[in-house]
Amino acid sequence: MRVNPRPLVIAHRGACGHRPEHGADAYRLALELGADAIEPDIVATRDGVLILRHENEIGGTTDVADHVSFADRRTTKTIDGVEVTGWFTEDFTWAELSTLRIRERLPKLRPLSAAHDGEGRIQRLADLLSLLDTDAARGRLAADGSPAPVGLVAEIKHATYFKSIGLPLDQLFAQELSEAGWTNDSRLTIESFEQTVLGRLRGLGVGGRLVYLIEAEGAAADLVARDGSAALLYGEQVSPEGLAALAGAVDGISVAKKMLVTSKGVAQPGLVEDAHAVGLDVFTWTLRPENRFLSKALRSGGGKAEFGRWRTEFARIIGTGVDGVFADFPDLVRELVDRAPAVV
Repeated sequence: MRVNPRPLVIAHRGACGHRPEHGADAYRLALELGADAIEPDIVATRDGVLILRHENEIGGTTDVADHVSFADRRTTKTIDGVEVTGWFTEDFTWAELSTLRIRERLPKLRPLSAAHDGEGRIQRLADLLSLLDTDAARGRLAADGSPAPVGLVAEIKHATYFKSIGLPLDQLFAQELSEAGWTNDSRLTIESFEQTVLGRLRGLGVGGRLVYLIEAEGAAADLVARDGSAALLYGEQVSPEGLAALAGAVDGISVAKKMLVTSKGVAQPGLVEDAHAVGLDVFTWTLRPENRFLSKALRSGGGKAEFGRWRTEFARIIGTGVDGVFADFPDLVRELVDRAPAVV
């Protein structure tokens, strides 16, 4: 019988409920609030520098629109089949992007975070690796006194797209890890919605654990690019047969929260049990306390920004036996995880 220790608390884009996402302050605060790992999203600049932004479109999370000199960079592109208009990291050098200031993505929902707009700059992967190599991160201890250094859960974004424009994220990432001494670091986990890039990274000799991100609907961008309408659906990949196939290629899966808890707030542990049965770890995203993000049955009175019955939803998700959860407010989840019994 599998015994699942308390799940890892992974700071989603840093402690992004408290500070603008992917900023140095959000990362440092995640350490202070007890996160077990930090999750950055990785995209590239025109000159091949890996930077940390949720998307390669940066109009909503930086002050790029305020820079008159960059007005002509605004354009429309198709990214993974979706038309997007804005400013894109691959159209800027790192020197140019380093002049920008970051902003809260959801200012109306999170005004306290938005109060810190303009205080930080875009971070490079190298900057976060340096933070995780500080004594504060490497010297972290678990509650029982055993070593528990803060980990890195690195998400490779839009790998097929970036490869198509001559910026192969797998090669750039492998090179950066090598230069920083992280190639086979036990703190490293790599995740992506595209399984093919995970395989290429393993082929390049990158260690760490591989986690395949899975949406509740649709199909992966790399499979659609390769197979068109015949692409295997995410739903097929989480069937017992699909999970068995994944078990030979990756170490775990990370699924949308709605795959583990219904709109009525009812926990659905079946997927976790099926994945564990074939040796896959299971993570889920994203635990957020605001009404806007909670299961409908667990929302409170008030507006979208009000905190609803988040403790109930978070506890039910933890109770499914997941191995890790992504959270915008890692302190809230830390509180529940430390109180929860191990799941047997």
